[in-house]
Amino acid sequence: MIMAGEPATTAKVASYAFWGHDGRALATFYAAALGWPDKIQEYPNEEGVPTAFLVGDGTTTFVFYTARDYRAPNWPADELPFHLDLTFPDVEAAVERLVALGATKPAHQPGGEYWTVLLDPSGQPFCVSGGA
Repeated sequence: MIMAGEPATTAKVASYAFWGHDGRALATFYAAALGWPDKIQEYPNEEGVPTAFLVGDGTTTFVFYTARDYRAPNWPADELPFHLDLTFPDVEAAVERLVALGATKPAHQPGGEYWTVLLDPSGQPFCVSGGA
């Protein structure tokens, strides 16, 4: 429904969707990583199997899908179509906490002192930096 004075081409992002080998595990990881409520909404596929898992903070929603044929990118050899950048006031403590939650820290760290690359439980790279 278009509100008065709102152009028909105006859109709002409803959610950000990610694929992985275990959507539930990714939803759990990112909810904990971001300090969001651990309430996960589940949605089934055509066979009734929970496949999509939603988490959010009331302003942003992430949807994590379980994909049968998901393969993590071979980073850094593969170019990434996108990735997340997360900021924390204490990067070192955040990296330690994220690794404890299931992230891994690859040897290749192109950010130097500016950012740290981690891999989420599905093997998808994301960056952690200061500035929060």
